This record gives sequence, structure tokens and C-alpha cells, in this order.
Amino acid sequence: MAEQTYNRSMQSFSVEELNARFAIQGVAKIVTGQGSLPKVHISTPAAEADIYLHGAHVTSWHPAGAEDVIFLSEHSRWEDGRAIRGGIPVCFPWFRAKSDDPQAPAHGFARTKTWQLESLTHAQDAVTVSLSTESDPGTRRWWPHEFRLVHRITVGAELKLELVVMNTGSTLFRFEEALHTYHSVGDARKIRVAGLDGAAFLDNTDANREKTQRGDVVMTGPIDNAYLNTGEALTLIDPVLNRRIQIVKENSLTTVVWNPWENGAKALADLGDSEWQSMACAEASNILDFAVPLAPGEQHTMTARIKLIPD
Repeated sequence: MAEQTYNRSMQSFSVEELNARFAIQGVAKIVTGQGSLPKVHISTPAAEADIYLHGAHVTSWHPAGAEDVIFLSEHSRWEDGRAIRGGIPVCFPWFRAKSDDPQAPAHGFARTKTWQLESLTHAQDAVTVSLSTESDPGTRRWWPHEFRLVHRITVGAELKLELVVMNTGSTLFRFEEALHTYHSVGDARKIRVAGLDGAAFLDNTDANREKTQRGDVVMTGPIDNAYLNTGEALTLIDPVLNRRIQIVKENSLTTVVWNPWENGAKALADLGDSEWQSMACAEASNILDFAVPLAPGEQHTMTARIKLIPD
């Protein structure tokens, strides 16, 4: 079988070379994943997880004794230049379509880039994976600014995501960001998302009209809501899988809740027609009027912590 390699800074590194540098025996290793794309596989007494270098993309996390908390489409396309459907895509530097260029890739370019593996560290039952990417000719085609991103993912009984954005250029820029988490659920029609009662939101299924959330969020049809000025923790209540998923955010002032529903799923080639029933997105973000301004030399960190909590 041919040795699997990927490009890093115009050089080619094999999975074997990556393991020689980064693997932690019995805990974390780099393996060839779907589409021959390299991924970090983590297994500790606390949890297992998979993280692809393609997009710095978490595709699986299941704490010990639990089913996977992350949804991944069986129809995802594992190809360069395409986003993985499901998991936790990194959306940057815009969210949804780019306002001034409909030809630009949806949700930005970070989720389709190959990131550099910077380090693997192990403390107690948690493993932290650090990946990075930065501006290059491909990103400047769509966005003229100089930047560096670091995504630190800590896998344990809790999944911690830290997205660090650095302005490495000479001019201020504004960016949108999201950790677009697809949660695995028993039935999207039966879940509730608590923590947004009273929040104003823009309903993207209704011409982005501003509305006010009353009670818990329930899904009765396609939903694409951007909740504004929200910093509170969320709880995704799943009566079918009999579990609660808590999402705690830091430096995130918007929350997106999304499910394409039946017709929306059929319009997505990389999502099965019925897979919408098994997923629900509820995610930390800074989008729309809450885009982050960043001056030269400054950096911004948005954090999401995800864990299962008892009833």
C-alpha cells in the first residue's frame, strides 16, 4: 500500500513521520482516515476522539460509557477543497455566504484547508491537540488580510475547543467565526435547547426577521436562528438518548441553532435524506453585527466547552 502523505509548508510528511514526532504511546496517534486524509485518534480512559488535519475538524468524541456526542454524515465527501459534513467545522472569516462575493466558499476557507499539527500533550486523562493555519495566496484570493489561527482541542470527559485568531498584518480587520457543532441526537423533533429564553434572534428561514425566543428552543421544521448577545450556557435535552449536553461559551456573543429538516437535507448532496433527524447544531459563534474587530498584533480567543451532564 502506498505511503500516505500530506503537504505542510510546501513539504510532504508521511503519517509515519508525524507519529515519530507527535504520537503519545497508547494514547494518541496519527492514522490515515477517510479519503486517505490524516487524522489524530485519541483514546484514554476518559474519552475517544478523532480530529482531522483537514479543517482542524473534530469528527468524533464520545466520553467513556457514552454514545458519540458528535454527528457525522455517512455521505460526507472526504476531499481536498470540500468541507466535512458533520463534526465541528471551523467557520472563518465569514459565516454563511460572503456578503460581498457570492462566489466565495460558504462559511469561509478555514474548514477546507489542511492545518499544521503543532503539538500533542497529555495530562491525566486529557489530551490537547494544537493545530494552526495562516494566510497564504489561496486565502488572499478571497480575503486580503494577514492572520494566523490556532485551534486547541482538549479531549477528556469534557471536550474543550479554543479558536485563537491573530492579526499578523498591518491593518485592522473584522471577522466572523463559529465552531459549527453537529450534536448527535436521538430525534431532532423531540429535543429541546434550554438557555435562550428571552433572547432576540434573527430567523434566517424568514428573511432574517428579528424575533424573541419564548421558552426552550424546539424544532418543528427547518431552523436557522442566530441568537444575539448571548453568553449563557446551553443545555441540549435529548429524551430519546436520555442525556443532556451542556455547551458553555466564552468570548462568544452569538449562538446559532440549525437543522435543515427534510427538504433542506435533500438539497445537500453530502447529507442523507433522513440524517437531519439525527443531528442538531447549537454552536458558539460571533457573527453578523457581532463580528470581531482585531487590530494589528492583537488576538482573540473564543472557547466552547461541551460535556454530558446528569439529569
